[in-house]
Amino acid sequence: MGHFDFSVVLSGEFRDSLVSGFLLSIQLTVFAGFLALPVATMVALCRLSSVTFLRGLGAIYVEGIRNIPLLVHMLLWYFAMPETLPVAARDWLYAHNAESICAVLALTLYTSSYMAEDIRSGIRAVPATQFEAARALGFGYLASMRRVVLPQAFRIVVPPLISPALNLWKNTSIATVIGTAELMYQAQRVETASFRGIEVFGVTTLAYLSVSLAITAIAAVFQHRFPVRT
Repeated sequence: MGHFDFSVVLSGEFRDSLVSGFLLSIQLTVFAGFLALPVATMVALCRLSSVTFLRGLGAIYVEGIRNIPLLVHMLLWYFAMPETLPVAARDWLYAHNAESICAVLALTLYTSSYMAEDIRSGIRAVPATQFEAARALGFGYLASMRRVVLPQAFRIVVPPLISPALNLWKNTSIATVIGTAELMYQAQRVETASFRGIEVFGVTTLAYLSVSLAITAIAAVFQHRFPVRT
């Protein structure tokens, strides 16, 4: 059996590379998550709209994005979409970390398409009398949703949203295919340089697992502090 030495990858330049990749993965998750939630909410409202066009638009968004692999989204946003931009915009993008920007866009769209269905289910779970009471008090449609229905719906959808949140964190690893220097990208570089595959990917696995468990724990605390009242 070979001798395992984790200190090799947990010190010096190798450690710095893994830490920078880990932090970038966290940043991708946070940015994409904060962008995906409002997008998903708007898509869910479109799918519940009484306007046929908006319902159709929401359905096209959800089905069109969910049924394309995330890998294809990454490649499309990084290699294809910049070519449609004006030269000045394309040059700006490539000068400002295009890999991370395109990764966030792909992750946002992909994650929001799954979150939208969970949010739609949460909105439908709120009794219709809540919406009717808000309208009776003089609130418009959007105000009724924003002030009465959505706050209740979000408490309901916290458990279902754990799954897309966890997937978002894990899906950041796919950004390595477009050269985003996240955790998996850095792990591959360190493994190539150190020939310490077990140590490198052992540490990487522990990093992904730790954040996944932290997300689950945060959701559990939220559910305990703000229980859904039936």
